[in-house]
Amino acid sequence: MRTHYCGDINETLIDQTVTFCGWVHRRRDHGGVIFLDVRDREGLVQVVFDPDTVDAFNTADSVRSEFVVQISGRVRGRPEGTTNPNMKTGLIEVLGKEITILNKAATPPFPLDGYSDVGEDVRLKYRYMDMRRPEMQDKLRFRSKVTTGIRNYMDEHGFLDIETPILTRATPEGARDYLVPSRTHEGSFFALPQSPQLFKQLLMVSGFDRYYQIAKCFRDEDLRADRQPE
Repeated sequence: MRTHYCGDINETLIDQTVTFCGWVHRRRDHGGVIFLDVRDREGLVQVVFDPDTVDAFNTADSVRSEFVVQISGRVRGRPEGTTNPNMKTGLIEVLGKEITILNKAATPPFPLDGYSDVGEDVRLKYRYMDMRRPEMQDKLRFRSKVTTGIRNYMDEHGFLDIETPILTRATPEGARDYLVPSRTHEGSFFALPQSPQLFKQLLMVSGFDRYYQIAKCFRDEDLRADRQPE
């Protein structure tokens, strides 16, 4: 379906034919020449369609923002004075030869090609759109790199990544239980561990002296004067 991601097309591929898929980030009509900025997880690439390729040109003329397309074309260097040093693909463009509309899209609830100060309620309602924004993708990519770095470091020092139970039987402790009802055992509940050190002790006496866990944090209680915010 693709030979390259959009953001991976660069000057080393000049004069080669590439195929890629993505969302139409922006469409511009410059006097009979149509420019599409196509976006995927790796970045943007500029595609040019001219009237010489009639079918592809007419299809490109019909696409709009957030249409999903598949494009094949030849990579070429951008003309002098039109390069964009702020883009990974700013030194090249793709001369589009074929374009297929994989999915059409209605008008987005908020623009994705620039900063939009929309309310969080709208962003959460259209979460699948919000997560297409470069800012959100950068945050998820950064989080992935952080956890990968932690795991690589711990692995190099002999630590094992071991998951301990997230939900267990409720035990009486000082904090309020975070409860999840059981579907198969009516009237029973699971709870977040109040004494997770029990799992640590279990692992220690089993011979796992070096282990770690990147745990999720669940809280459903008010702040307390004797605790730091988490």
